[in-house]
Amino acid sequence: MTTKQQLETPSIPSLGFPPEGYERRHFNENYGSINNYFRKVTTVLGSLFGPRGGKFMNNPHGAFQDSTDQVAANTTTAYAVTFNTTDFANGVTVASNSRITVADAGIWNLQFSIQFTNTTNASQDVDVWFRVNGTNVANSNSRFGFAPRKGVGDPYHIIAAMNYFVSLNANDYVEIMWRPTDVGVSIEQYAAGTSPTRPAVPSAIVTMSFVSNKPT
Repeated sequence: MTTKQQLETPSIPSLGFPPEGYERRHFNENYGSINNYFRKVTTVLGSLFGPRGGKFMNNPHGAFQDSTDQVAANTTTAYAVTFNTTDFANGVTVASNSRITVADAGIWNLQFSIQFTNTTNASQDVDVWFRVNGTNVANSNSRFGFAPRKGVGDPYHIIAAMNYFVSLNANDYVEIMWRPTDVGVSIEQYAAGTSPTRPAVPSAIVTMSFVSNKPT
């Protein structure tokens, strides 16, 4: 069996119905079909579980980013981080700009990095946590602290990043929520730079990776 980037599932042999009495020809044909089938299965398993078998795995995953500035109108509202660009999607999609939705139940690893900016003259904090289907996930909050701006037109920048395992059912969605201590804290994107040439800075990046089926 030829090894490919995508392993092929061997076709189940069609053995038909046995004759009333023993027939050597019928026995040989069925024996050959079964033998060929198990050879193919052995080849597939050998490729999959060999030293480089991981390259044949096709696990659900998603990667998304945003290219816009995101601001908070006040400090008493929870805001969902939004995403407007899909980099990779296999069983994971973004609905309503913020709802990272999975097609399969399981344990998922969510990782994010958010480019925060503080334009105020004081130290500020921002809380970042998760919601599943609109409900806050207990004990999922993180608090990030920011120094005051460096000067007029020169804000303080910091990346907030972490990963989190979350249990989801099929078609559940998870959102990344944030709330700053001052509206002068925002999520900001930066255009590509020059001298030297540098890529643009997305305001937010998130990835979702399937880890495991749920424990029974």
